[in-house]
Amino acid sequence: MNILGLNYFFHDSTACIVVNGKLITAIEEERLSREKHTGAFPKLAIKKCLEIAGLTVNDIDHVAVSIKASHKWQAKLVYPLKSLKNAKTFYDHEFRQAHRKQKTFWRWYNTNWSSSSGKRPRVHFIEHHLAHVEGSFYVSPYDKAALLSLDGSGEWATSYLGAGEGNRVTCFNQSYFPMSLGSFYEAATEFCGFRPNYDEGKTMGLAPFGDPDVFYDIVDKMVTIDDQGSISIDLSYFDYQFCGKRRCSQKFYDVFGHPRHHPEDFSKNHHDVASAFQKVLEDKALKICKILRQKTNADYLVVAGGVALNSVMNGRIIRESDFKDVYVMPAAGDNGTAIGAAYCLYNRILGKPRNFIHTNPYVGTAYSDEQIATLIARYKLPGEFHDDVTEIAAQLLKEGNIIGWFQGKMEIGPRALGNRSILANPAFPDMKTKINSQVKYREPYRPFAPSAPEEVTGQFFDLTVKDPFMLKVCNVLEDKQSMLPAITHVDGSARLQTVDKCTNPLYHKLIMRLGELTGVSVVLNTSFNIQGEPVVESPTDAIRCFYSTGLDVLILGNYVIRK
Repeated sequence: MNILGLNYFFHDSTACIVVNGKLITAIEEERLSREKHTGAFPKLAIKKCLEIAGLTVNDIDHVAVSIKASHKWQAKLVYPLKSLKNAKTFYDHEFRQAHRKQKTFWRWYNTNWSSSSGKRPRVHFIEHHLAHVEGSFYVSPYDKAALLSLDGSGEWATSYLGAGEGNRVTCFNQSYFPMSLGSFYEAATEFCGFRPNYDEGKTMGLAPFGDPDVFYDIVDKMVTIDDQGSISIDLSYFDYQFCGKRRCSQKFYDVFGHPRHHPEDFSKNHHDVASAFQKVLEDKALKICKILRQKTNADYLVVAGGVALNSVMNGRIIRESDFKDVYVMPAAGDNGTAIGAAYCLYNRILGKPRNFIHTNPYVGTAYSDEQIATLIARYKLPGEFHDDVTEIAAQLLKEGNIIGWFQGKMEIGPRALGNRSILANPAFPDMKTKINSQVKYREPYRPFAPSAPEEVTGQFFDLTVKDPFMLKVCNVLEDKQSMLPAITHVDGSARLQTVDKCTNPLYHKLIMRLGELTGVSVVLNTSFNIQGEPVVESPTDAIRCFYSTGLDVLILGNYVIRK
């Protein structure tokens, strides 16, 4: 049975192929179109996924889509009557946009499968939050777990609280737009001069520079979580309710001061607002998690939705919620709903037994050494072939070089996890500043993440569970922070990736070799791209990025290229 999973309705358009319950490949459209966070229909990703899986459109049995556009349409129809002056903006966003998106889908579908061509795959529209969290549960390592999804909004819901066991999922509670923790946090992102629904990670990284107590009491009163886990927002501070251009109301500015307009410098109030909103988000999410723990008595939790990319929040859930561990899909945002929709279909709707655990994020495109050699010759580059690139890469890192590292299959999700990465030695105190200014061309405060082999993690970090997808922030041990200045954030934290020898043996070997040379088996790992661009997909993308930045060395497969 061949299932094509699709996400295209909001942002981060993605396609995947699931064959007899196994995830064969998943690719974000942005990697191929080079338009970051694109919401365009994923034609390029579909084509590439079929190619990798060795299938044609005629081999597809089912198409699973991570949206049910007709869901809650009555509520959407009535909602803007509360404010007639905003009705047109709202209707344009919720109905005309939806119509355009669905029209594009059906045009694509009918182009590939005409009504007279015989076999046509059956189309299944899956509710957005089910695609988020139910789909995540089915590919998690847990047979029983509490389920939590949080985002801006799906069709109309903004959260999902439930439980899963085997192939069964039960929903306890959902909140609905505009009562949204995701939209609440987007307002702080906008206020700090970032792009909302795009740059929330920047807000999270800015938060430790502020004092949460300055505005905490005010922000805390904006959000109420009742005993059932329902979310209530004081909307007087916000202007996202009718899908206009702004997230913040005039009252927001009256209370918190002048918003930052890029590229202005940050003021103290921007730091303090980011800090307060971050802490309130964490506290409210923790309250929901404790309700779920009490209601389900489950040992494990699955978290999904755009808010699940807040790795600082996830770290606190690990430490403070009483769950033994948390599973967050590597593509926890809308990109992962393509995978989630496919598994909702396979495991619940079609009733097939669970037979896949998504612990390997390397499900994208790959390029052979032969293909790389052809490009090196075409571009007349000084490429040197090495049987074992980890030896030379470890030596280069020890010396302080910044490396573009392009290996194997591309990762799914927003985090580079050792196959499309920029690597450096975290022991150099100036490395963070150097990469931000000369390579990534981004804000100087932005932190970098460490990668460490699972077996040595406890020597440097306080994380007690695995984190292969870099989605659970922990603390650098106090006596190791001076050894790792380039990955230790201002508050002593780090967004760690634990590297499994079986999942990524080459990356694991490289980090261990660096440890043999320096005594510290930790590498600085950031995504192979510059600000505003998607992570590189092809060797050509990598070469272009290499020659347009301050990268010192590029390692493509077994080829080493120096400037």
